[in-house]
Amino acid sequence: MPAAGQVVQPRGWAPADVGQIQLRGIAQVALSASPWTGLFFTVALFAGSWRIGVYGLLGAAASTVAAAVLGADRDGLAKGLEGYCGCLTSIAVVVRLGASWQTAVLAVIAAAVCSVLSAAAGRLLGRIGLPALTAPFCLVAGALAIALPTAPAAPPIPAAGATTLAASEVGHAFCNNVGQVFFLDKWYAGLILLAGLLVASRTAAVAAACGSVVAILTACAMGLPADRITEGLYGYNAVLVAIALAATFLTLTPWTAGYATLAAVASVPFTAAWQAFAQPSGGSPFTWPFVVTTWLFLAAAPALDRPGISFEKAK
Repeated sequence: MPAAGQVVQPRGWAPADVGQIQLRGIAQVALSASPWTGLFFTVALFAGSWRIGVYGLLGAAASTVAAAVLGADRDGLAKGLEGYCGCLTSIAVVVRLGASWQTAVLAVIAAAVCSVLSAAAGRLLGRIGLPALTAPFCLVAGALAIALPTAPAAPPIPAAGATTLAASEVGHAFCNNVGQVFFLDKWYAGLILLAGLLVASRTAAVAAACGSVVAILTACAMGLPADRITEGLYGYNAVLVAIALAATFLTLTPWTAGYATLAAVASVPFTAAWQAFAQPSGGSPFTWPFVVTTWLFLAAAPALDRPGISFEKAK
């Protein structure tokens, strides 16, 4: 955001720039600034559902435009940092309420609010060296979940022992762990998302894949319901945690790889606990387990006398 009293001279964006910003806003959900990743992600959204694709684009555009009107940092806008929370929030709205002109208006307003919360979170968290991540999305989507409740669901009951999955279930769980980052429950959509990560960064793609595997093993060891494991409901936060710690904010070393693995493991029971807490009232953990787990592990890293945090995407 501009400093107090600083006058920002507006400069126009070329159509190609606008398109790239839109795609980067979608890619930044997985901490990537590549427009090619954003293109793959957009294809995955439409592969999952045309409603999710349309609302994802609408939300990313609405939050980016709102941030630009409010005078957000031009460099952050160009990197797509103002679009990803709006994208997720808009998708959450259509998944919960269905597509209509009323939900489209609500999605645009909610995405615009995300831009304000992103600015506030960036300013407050930047002082202690932590990124905002998807916290603005979680706050707005969480408020809407309370204000617009649906029929409450019974919390899942873990099995007495470890959960066993068939080979096909393991494959679907692996893909859905990635897909559920965008509320997608089609296994092939998860593969497209993974391909989008690979286009930008092999490290990020490998981290996402490892996070998904770790989540499956952890959920099975905990005896969590097989159907929910297969749907990816316990693994999407682990995927994001692995990308954040192993491929974004920490210097990749054998130590940080193990550190990221531990964080991915921790995110699974955190996700299960948050689901059990929120579901009776019709709520959802969204990506809070990813946000809080990443914050805690990033905050602890400097105290462990290991490679420091890279603030390139935290700013």
